[in-house]
Amino acid sequence: MRRIAVVDAPSNLGLRPPTATSVPGCAKAPGALRDHGLLTRLGARDAGCITPPRYDPAGWQPGDGVAQAAEIAVFVRRLADRIGSILAQGDFPVVLGGDCSILLGAGLAMRRHAATLDGRVGLVYVDGHSDFRHEGNASYVGAAAGEALALATGRGQANLASIEQRRPYFRDVDVVLLGIRTHDEYRLDLQAAGIVARAVPELRSNGAARSAQWARDQLRDCAGYWVHVDVDVLDPAVMPAVDAPDVGGIAYRELEILLSNLVADPRCVGVQVTVFDPDYDPDGRYAAEVTDVLVAGLEPLVTSTALVASDTMFPVSGGPVPGFPVSAPPVSAPPLRVPAPPTVTPPRVPDSAFAAVGHSSVDEAVEVAAIIDDGPDPSPDRDEPDIPPEPDVQSEPDIQSEPDIQDELDIQDEPEAEADPEPEARFEPDRLEPEARPEPEALRPQPEEPRPEPEEPRPEPEEPRPEPEELSVVARTRGRVYGTEARTSALQGLDLAIPAGLRGGAARTDAADGTPDGPQENARGRGKRRTGPLLSPFVPAQPASREPSDDDTPESPLSDVVPAARTPIDDEQTKPAG
Repeated sequence: MRRIAVVDAPSNLGLRPPTATSVPGCAKAPGALRDHGLLTRLGARDAGCITPPRYDPAGWQPGDGVAQAAEIAVFVRRLADRIGSILAQGDFPVVLGGDCSILLGAGLAMRRHAATLDGRVGLVYVDGHSDFRHEGNASYVGAAAGEALALATGRGQANLASIEQRRPYFRDVDVVLLGIRTHDEYRLDLQAAGIVARAVPELRSNGAARSAQWARDQLRDCAGYWVHVDVDVLDPAVMPAVDAPDVGGIAYRELEILLSNLVADPRCVGVQVTVFDPDYDPDGRYAAEVTDVLVAGLEPLVTSTALVASDTMFPVSGGPVPGFPVSAPPVSAPPLRVPAPPTVTPPRVPDSAFAAVGHSSVDEAVEVAAIIDDGPDPSPDRDEPDIPPEPDVQSEPDIQSEPDIQDELDIQDEPEAEADPEPEARFEPDRLEPEARPEPEALRPQPEEPRPEPEEPRPEPEEPRPEPEELSVVARTRGRVYGTEARTSALQGLDLAIPAGLRGGAARTDAADGTPDGPQENARGRGKRRTGPLLSPFVPAQPASREPSDDDTPESPLSDVVPAARTPIDDEQTKPAG
């Protein structure tokens, strides 16, 4: 596994001065992180420091292009050479910046390294800002740190974007942004360029680990990728020591998970850390936090390196490798006490057991037992309470063969059949199975007799119901079929009687004379309902009693369909004579 090699890139050439008489402090970041034991905790190799040119932006005016572009180009070449030498030795470069303009040195080194990988190298840009300002979307450019991604993707002046005619250092489709703010002013330009990005809200909703996996999936066509980490991706509440803090960032733990999942991929070529400014950290508190984040984030590399080192010093065959210098013996640890396995004492065999077979000692009995293979147990009186002694085959009583399972089922199905006592079968030494016994006839399965199906009860004819002797006039006239012309004409003016309780407001009558109160309207033929309330309770019509006469017409089959009605002919018949 590759060993970590830390190289310092303390350049602040890509930043504007904080004041007219001051210099950006991010050039002090590598020293502050080293003071907190970063190299020791990582077990990393010190790959030195690339000294930048003097910071002097005096005389720059808007429209002059990128400030200090010539000095930045010189530093970029030096840094690319150092990264290339680290990769040539098979190590994993960790670059401590510095501002974001050091990305150009890593990009140039990746462009050179792509030839050895036989494929393209991508970029995972973990930053709170897109750094995508260029002459195509801004009125002027000046600070290279705010234009680092645009220059690395080939946008900008040629002396920075096309060093050694290697424009672009990273293709647009090979770039992934993580951690930018939702209000970034260049998000639309990123989308138009085809550069994918995941802002902080989306990163948090999906989780840091899944976002790192998503970034790796976007670069699946690349042979490797470089990781850029700007500490201003953290929220200013936890990391205010940056040159341009912006609200809405992520937490320390989220950055650790992102970095750990990104470097765990074998395709990860290297990492750079930028924009931490110790001038805003007088007590070193935030430098310690950044150091802890880097140690936790690079832990997959540290663990793998430690395992490889231990295998190299002490291989499986044992002993140190000849010629491998061991500076100091390993620290002796207290011996590990392993409890001895419990001693199992076999149960003592009484001497009577050996006397039964004619041996006087245990050793002779063991030798005899090794010769005898399948003989009977010579010691029936052995003291083994858990396992009962097996009786001798010769002393076994007569064996009764068990009844067949089918016979038992037949006995359960036919309890009335009495089975004859089964003949006893004796064990014969030359025959292992008892003789087959004849099956009693009573136990043989009998064919089932067809059961007669029950006959369905036939419906009895209904007897005609006797009609009551006395029928009301209304009941006798229901549904009659009149054969005479007079009765037919009388039906045309038929007025069906409606109980008073069903008429609602139309059924109100005068209490004095019993006549209807007001004009009544027969609404039954219109299919409408009265809206008046039900003023009187429902009282069914009482049939008038009358003596039956000989000229009464018999009941019609339509008597159950046509409602009861009263005709003028019935009124004439009910009038008393005289």
